[in-house]
Amino acid sequence: MKIRLLLPLVLGLAHLSAQDSAPMRKPGEYPLTADSLPQAGVPKGKLEGPFEWNSKIIGGTVRRYWVYVPAQYTGEKPACLLVFQDGQRALNPQGPLRVDQVLENLIAKQDIPVTIGLFITPGSLSDHYPDNLGMSNPNNRANEYDTLSDTYARMLVDELIPELRKTYQITDDPMGRVIGGTSSGAICAWTVAWERPDQFRKVISMIGSYTSIGYRPARGNQPLVPGGDLYPTLIRKNPIKPIRIFLQDGSGDLSNEHGNWFLANQQVLSALEFANANADKKQDPGPRYDFKHEWGDGNHSDTHGGALLPDILRWMFRDAAR
Repeated sequence: MKIRLLLPLVLGLAHLSAQDSAPMRKPGEYPLTADSLPQAGVPKGKLEGPFEWNSKIIGGTVRRYWVYVPAQYTGEKPACLLVFQDGQRALNPQGPLRVDQVLENLIAKQDIPVTIGLFITPGSLSDHYPDNLGMSNPNNRANEYDTLSDTYARMLVDELIPELRKTYQITDDPMGRVIGGTSSGAICAWTVAWERPDQFRKVISMIGSYTSIGYRPARGNQPLVPGGDLYPTLIRKNPIKPIRIFLQDGSGDLSNEHGNWFLANQQVLSALEFANANADKKQDPGPRYDFKHEWGDGNHSDTHGGALLPDILRWMFRDAAR
């Protein structure tokens, strides 16, 4: 009898001891996996650039961009395309994203198809891109990323991708193209797909700024410009567009005069769910939004999104030919 009574107590103490010995993760800590780190035996791709681009569509601006070309690219057939905003941070080898390294590892494992990466900075209102910016934001970022218009999409589709295609074969299939970013870069990515689903139908959205940063009230002859907090309404009230999106955010994200980031991302998710459910209710034969989300406990940081990125890309390309 004594042995029977003592056994649960001993097992319970052993469980508590194992919990005490396990390392505790602090809020917002999300370590990178091997998929984001250099691996022995993985063929090295080429990172070309930075190149400067003076846009005609977004006049008076200059930006930098880089092109990642995987070792497996031969030019014999079109490659898929990944476009990432805030390219200077997306490529930082000491940062949490390391997108080119993730591409290199996943392509080598045949987890995703051969994919060329295009990494773009926001525009600077100058003739030449400032050399002293480092990882900081150029001064035209909010105008380009947080404004609801097709201007940035036209710059990308009509200027930069044609420039890229002078050298590389890029697929015309919008399901072979992914566009992503973090914070305002995430809402920029969504806006490109929203405006041009004929070109991009896959969106990576990390800590997306679906808030009122881009809002500008009407003044004089200047019309009112809506901000990204309008997107949940637009998603609910417009016909469904054939877009696949991964949403990531954390409960410790920003809350300021522009809005609450975590609530805003939940509103976007709720709108996507409503749109699909409403279409099902009406037996609408049209497309449905394809979405997935991951909420964490991080703040306004790329850390959680960076840790998730390999699996996000696997999910994005889950139905693509290798």
